[in-house]
Parts: sequence; structure tokens; C-alpha cells
Amino acid sequence: MNVLIVDDEPLARERLSRMVGELEGYRVLEPAASNGEEALSLIDSLKPDVVLLDIRMPGLDGLQVAAKLCEHDAPPAVIFCTAHDEFALEAFKVSAVGYLVKPVRAEHLGEALKKAERPNRVQLAALTRPAVSNGAGPRSHISARTRKGIELIPLDQVIYFIADHKYVTLRHDGGEVLLDEPLKALEDEFGERFVRIHRNALVTRERIERLQRTPLGHFQLYLKGMEGEALIVSRRHVAGVRKLMHNL
Repeated sequence: MNVLIVDDEPLARERLSRMVGELEGYRVLEPAASNGEEALSLIDSLKPDVVLLDIRMPGLDGLQVAAKLCEHDAPPAVIFCTAHDEFALEAFKVSAVGYLVKPVRAEHLGEALKKAERPNRVQLAALTRPAVSNGAGPRSHISARTRKGIELIPLDQVIYFIADHKYVTLRHDGGEVLLDEPLKALEDEFGERFVRIHRNALVTRERIERLQRTPLGHFQLYLKGMEGEALIVSRRHVAGVRKLMHNL
């Protein structure tokens, strides 16, 4: 995959270039860009697969560059590399696939690059919908603060949400993160994609595999992507889950 680096700091460009160069399967494109205008020009001419994009730059900033890329038919994947952690919400609105906080660590960069697959037009439309509608409608990504900085998890990779005291655990294809968002707010926003199986649990409808009753009379729900693990379904929600499974 071809990677274009965009940063107004020469040392930052050199460091990212060195880290990418040490990863198998990636090639740094030259020249790098030092501002937003250069970035757009080089993206048009070099056609990179991935752009490592700073946010705070003279002229067009990184968020403005990413927003303009959303207008392209086949935009590159965007991974923000920034010293600021407060722009994650804006980042997923302009279809970012990663958000790394400087100093970027090599292992985190490698993980982000693995996720950086070029979206097709259908995916792009879903990613950009919140930005176009000024925040109306459900998000396409969930942002979570982790040891890596800010992670953006695509909604179609979410397996379940489980509430525990003041936090919600989000289980996804790549692991787990903690969210500081109420389960009810997540249900209100994403209700068409998730179903409540317990007062503290929402699961992705399309991940439902089977419902099984235990010898003690409890009900367990098995989900695709959870390899033998099961979640408890409360008696109150068993009928609704059965009806949903019948219609799947």
C-alpha cells in the first residue's frame, strides 16, 4: 500500500516515514506534503492508498482536507496523526479510519494501517452522512479513548454493548473498549441495528446465531464472532429475541 505523509513539521514527517518504512507491505510516497493545499495536489497526482494526516497546519487544516476528500469518488483512507486528542468526533465525520495521538508509536501505527482499507462508494456514503447532515442521524463510527489515543470503531464491527456501572463495554471484531456513554443513548441512536437482550446489554441483530436454554432454565445467546461465548438473555426479553430470530 502506498502511503502519503502530510505534516507541517519536518521532524514529524521524517519520523513517520521511518516507521512506515520499517513495516512490510507499505511504501512512503515522495514528496511528502507540508500543508493542506500540497496534500490535495499530491493526492490527485500520486493516488495514495493511505494518507497520514496532521490536523493543525497552516492554511487548510487536516479536517478540511479530509472533508474535501469525501467528495472524491475513490478517496484514500485517512489516518490522523496529531498532538491533539479533542478532534476525534470531527475525525469520524470526515471518514477517518484511525486517530493516533503524537508521539505515534510504531505498533499503533501498524494496527491503524491494517484497518486502512479503501472504502467503496456505499461505505463512503455511510461514513460521510453525519457530516453532510450536520450531525443528524446515527454515527458510522464509535470513538473511544484508549491507551492508543482515540480509537474509531466502525459500527459494522460492533458485536455488543454491555453496561457496567458508569461505563459501557463495547465488544468488536478487534477486541474491547470502554465508552463513557449511557446504554440508553446508544439504543436510541442505533436501535435499528441492535436489540436489547438484558437491561444492561445490546447486541447486533445480524450477529445473532442461536438462543439456547440451559439445564437451569436460563437463556443464553450465541453471537457470530464470539467463538463459544454466550450472553445471558433476561426472561423479559426472551420473547422479543425469539421473534426477531424468526424474522432474520
